Amino acid sequence: MSINVIINGVRTEAESGRTILEVCKSAGVHVPTLCYDERLEAYGGCRLCLVEIKGVPRPLAACTTPVQDGMEITTESETLTRLRRTNLSLLLSNHPNDCMNCEKEGDCGLQDLAYEYDVRPGGFAGEKWDVPIREDNPFITYEPNKCILCGRCTRICNEVVMAGTISLTGRGFNAMPDTAFRKPRTLENCEFCGQCVSTCPTGALTDRKGRGKGRAPKMKKVKTTCSYCGTGCNFFLNVKDGKVVKVTSAYDAPVNQGNLCIKGRYGYDFIHSPERITRPLIKKDGQFHEATWDEALGLVARKFNELIAKHGPEKVGGFSSSRCTNEENYLLSKWVRCAIGSNNVDNCARV
Repeated sequence: MSINVIINGVRTEAESGRTILEVCKSAGVHVPTLCYDERLEAYGGCRLCLVEIKGVPRPLAACTTPVQDGMEITTESETLTRLRRTNLSLLLSNHPNDCMNCEKEGDCGLQDLAYEYDVRPGGFAGEKWDVPIREDNPFITYEPNKCILCGRCTRICNEVVMAGTISLTGRGFNAMPDTAFRKPRTLENCEFCGQCVSTCPTGALTDRKGRGKGRAPKMKKVKTTCSYCGTGCNFFLNVKDGKVVKVTSAYDAPVNQGNLCIKGRYGYDFIHSPERITRPLIKKDGQFHEATWDEALGLVARKFNELIAKHGPEKVGGFSSSRCTNEENYLLSKWVRCAIGSNNVDNCARV
């Protein structure tokens, strides 16, 4: 059911049941947030998405408040700016001021909002975390001192992946996301899907394989489809100096919405492997020799024609792979049925 709301004086049509933040995003109205990820249930932890509603005596979190018909919403005011600056100052009071050396520089949600609201470190004095960097696994680097306790990593691990690898441990000032008993991540307790890295808004969780190889603004992002299975997950290859240095999520991907498995996120080493075959090979006298594509395809076509002429098309079949896309499997099926004249088509996923 459609309802009408007023956002910053502009009447907007909205769907009943949606939150204020969702309606604002659909209307192109910017509302700051750090704990929000559209893949997760609303959390309302960072309190940066506070908005004012006419008739309500206090600001409310836009990510957890559903819209109502006739609601008048204000997303920017002196009061909201003051509250957001205070929240950001509190976060920066226990955050390392090392943006120049941080892996997430230029791609950090906290840094962007601190710049937007002109907030500088030092607003609040007090004790700061002094926890060593964790690199006790081959894929993920954990810098606890940069954590802002937004809870996005623990929620995506429990709500989306449902692995339960990490949760908020400790209490009060010592609370932080970690594994049970703060044990190292291994294949016994972690899937290494990198979902926690994909949702982290700061440099607390980063891909270990890509550290020191380039920052986001210096990389070219190439959107592609994962080749490990036929699901069709999309992601971005981050390319620098002609080499893929890491994989990042494509949140608008229709199949996976930014979610990936360990193969899709970290299995890209083969791209630049010196053992990778980059040209067709034809065996002559028991040895493989490099050939052109025209030579290789011409040889394959001749062999198929010889087999069909000798044994008939019913003796020829096609066996496709579930690592291919549906479109590629369809093309193989069509080629076998139409070009060869055989109905012998099978796929490894059938069993």
